[in-house]
Amino acid sequence: MSVTPQAVPTTPKRTGGTKFSLKKILLPIIVVLIVLFSLSPALWQLLTSFKVNEDIAAVPTVYFPTRFTFNHYIELFTRRPFWRYIFNSAFVSITSTAVSLAIGAPAAYALARLRPWGERFILASVLIVTLFPGILLFLGLLEIIQALRLGNNYLALIIPYTAINLPLTILVLRSFFQQLPKDLEDSARVDGYNTFQLLWQIVLPMTLPALVTTGILTFIFAWNEFIFALTFMTREELKTIPVAAAQLGGATIYEIPYGPIAAATVVGTLPLILLVLFFQRRIVQGLTAGAVKG
Repeated sequence: MSVTPQAVPTTPKRTGGTKFSLKKILLPIIVVLIVLFSLSPALWQLLTSFKVNEDIAAVPTVYFPTRFTFNHYIELFTRRPFWRYIFNSAFVSITSTAVSLAIGAPAAYALARLRPWGERFILASVLIVTLFPGILLFLGLLEIIQALRLGNNYLALIIPYTAINLPLTILVLRSFFQQLPKDLEDSARVDGYNTFQLLWQIVLPMTLPALVTTGILTFIFAWNEFIFALTFMTREELKTIPVAAAQLGGATIYEIPYGPIAAATVVGTLPLILLVLFFQRRIVQGLTAGAVKG
């Protein structure tokens, strides 16, 4: 009687186990380091805004405050009309963003669907304007503002911000409109929708993530813009947050108010952070759709 040897199961060798473990360990560390490096200026300003003056001027540098104070924020709103500056920035940014979207969305839809005469020339002109540095328009805009007597007027900022943001708005929205299914629009036309009804009731709700993403980009530009706001607005009650923060002064000409400046930076950045967090889902949808469609 012969005995057949039983096959002994062999365990497969694991290949790349060390590499996988190393990757699993290093990846979170690298991500944390990149996040800390990116957020370090904002974190430094946040910590400085809560430091007492002795810790701010201390040598060696006090990186993490042991004594906290809110005096810098209190001083920011008591010595200067900072609520007015916030209103000015919000009004100019919201208005220019709304006008950019109101003009840019129909223009982008017309270029994407209606195919007007000279479409290539129009697109090339819009692209060239997008690539043109805005600072080079400063002297020309200054002459126009003086000729129209728009100095110390909200329109002196709303019109240039809208003009600068409009080409980007058109290009971004046009790429989204091109990817929409045309059959849906054809069905709406059969049901009696005209072009305006089609755009307002069907196309724009479908591209809401793209509208939110584009609107936030234009809003951030208008909120942070400095050169035009510094030149076109000279009255104290019409200044925006970047100009007001840059012009904060100390008790004497030799004192630099690092604490109030840091507090002004935090106050000026907080609305943008809240805006992005509030529309985070829409922004992700817009960027994901744009990446897939691109």
